[in-house]
Amino acid sequence: MTRTTDRLQPSAVAALDGLLHDGMTIAVGGFGLSGNPNDLIEAVRDSGVKDLTIVSNNMGVDGKGLGILLENDQVRRVLASYVGENKLFAQQYLDGVLEVEFVPQGTLAERLRAGGAGIPAFYTATGVGTPVAEGKPVDEIDGRRYVLERAVVADLSLVHARRADRFGNLVYRFTARNFNPVIATAGRVSVVEAEEITDEPIDPDVVVTPGIYTHRLVLARERVKDIEQRTVRPAQHPAQDTADAATTATTAGGAA
Repeated sequence: MTRTTDRLQPSAVAALDGLLHDGMTIAVGGFGLSGNPNDLIEAVRDSGVKDLTIVSNNMGVDGKGLGILLENDQVRRVLASYVGENKLFAQQYLDGVLEVEFVPQGTLAERLRAGGAGIPAFYTATGVGTPVAEGKPVDEIDGRRYVLERAVVADLSLVHARRADRFGNLVYRFTARNFNPVIATAGRVSVVEAEEITDEPIDPDVVVTPGIYTHRLVLARERVKDIEQRTVRPAQHPAQDTADAATTATTAGGAA
């Protein structure tokens, strides 16, 4: 594919034009619902491609993120490290509808990083003596056993970035800087949606993913960001806060 200095596309559908086909392998950024390239995932769903192999830390939740591809029966195989938040994912796996290769989280990240770095395989101690190592070469190095893991190179990578410039340089935000950087490098073609796209080049000192890895770029639609697990207490009215403080002070005084 020819690279130009301006990779900007008018929509997610346009950004994926000519890239999708049945049976392909797609690596998708995100961790839970953080850092999901939702516009691009929806464009994949709307394209109708099927028999997909998806490489991602997890498959979103029911009805959100990559979960929408499961609901549309477009996924045949998944490489992931976590299932728990998606009931349909678990059910399709248990029913034998979906082929799943469970990969330890760090191993999955390294397989993607290796794919982007041109490293075909690597040894790791993680998974030795467990079902993770079944059918894979195991060797002993310096008295410790290691399993050989193959790199992952996807036909297509879908990436979400906080900010990009027109040259495809990328910066991520907080937890969204999870699997996105390694997935950006692991695809033969990488398509990125960014929340902000600037005309001026991003300072090289803050660039996380260099533009050489970005083939196409699209501005992400504004949307409410989903929260997978809320862990904060319910909001209280000021009067309730005052009452709680008075109760605490009285209790402390009595204890003294």
